[in-house]
Amino acid sequence: MYNSNLDIWIAGAFAAVTVDFIVYPFDTLKTRIQSPDYHKLYKDAATGAVRRNALYGGLYQGVWSVVLSTIPGSGAFFTTYEAVKYTLTNASTHHNDPEHNHLPFTHSLPQPIIHAIASSTAEMVACLMMTPAEVLKQNAQVASVDSSKDGRAGKSAMAQVVGRFKHRPWKLWSGYTALVGRNLPFTGLNFPLFELFRSHLVEWRKRRKENDGIKTREWNPLVERAALTGMAASMSGMIASVVTTPIDMIKTRMMLSASRNNEGDGNGGGKKKVAGWGTLRVGKEIYRNEGIRGLFKGGAIRAAWTAVSLSMYLSMYEAGRFYLENRRREKDGLNTRVDVDGSKEEAAI
Repeated sequence: MYNSNLDIWIAGAFAAVTVDFIVYPFDTLKTRIQSPDYHKLYKDAATGAVRRNALYGGLYQGVWSVVLSTIPGSGAFFTTYEAVKYTLTNASTHHNDPEHNHLPFTHSLPQPIIHAIASSTAEMVACLMMTPAEVLKQNAQVASVDSSKDGRAGKSAMAQVVGRFKHRPWKLWSGYTALVGRNLPFTGLNFPLFELFRSHLVEWRKRRKENDGIKTREWNPLVERAALTGMAASMSGMIASVVTTPIDMIKTRMMLSASRNNEGDGNGGGKKKVAGWGTLRVGKEIYRNEGIRGLFKGGAIRAAWTAVSLSMYLSMYEAGRFYLENRRREKDGLNTRVDVDGSKEEAAI
């Protein structure tokens, strides 16, 4: 790969911020459906009908906490990933480059395992930075922004949530283990499926070109790469999101409870503090009170928006990286360009 770290960071950050803005309303709806106060906040007590104004209003509440954390979060992920991968690769007996081995030992791990360790480490570092934004976001998504008692406009959703954590900022990291527990299985399941689907789609496209010849429409390589990547990502993302919905449900409840536990702190009154809200405890509580269906609340909408967002994210990322790589090759005077399947071909002069 001819991309620099800056190329990868720019492509990833641009794709992530763009997708965050587009799919954020779906994430807000999913959080509200998963909220333990869903029936109280979003349904009429007398008729049981959904209060549409409450459920569908303010769908962008808390969006800036995520957008502002995406840039450093994506940078932390890729920086950590590349550093761990470089270190472990140079320490491998298969690499045979002892001069660049910075570890006091060598190993014989295969390359896929090295990539798995690097991506898992990067995910945990990124989650450490993303958890406060997730906590603020999910609490802002369910906050009420009705007018105050004296008729003036009430505080914004984000201002209300930030105020709850003012005296106990460490609570912003509540749900870190659940976030990691959700993201690692999701990443571990999604990317093998994604690579499998994409390889089949690329082979299918190549066979169609060979069999149909001139009848097959020739696409711009950048557009073709983005389209095939997006199709593969949507299929893999939908499957992985459904499978990991229970841990996402647990993560949501833990992050919402972090705000609830802060209410009334230091006053000797207020709501009773919820103790022992560990990941397993929350999961058992949901299963006991709401059954197996409770663990999969919001699964359908999560699968839909994950398919859309992951398709957009990876297709935009691949297209951006593809474009920047070929531009860098041209700038450096190389007369080769990267084709859709990763192979190199002579550039037109």
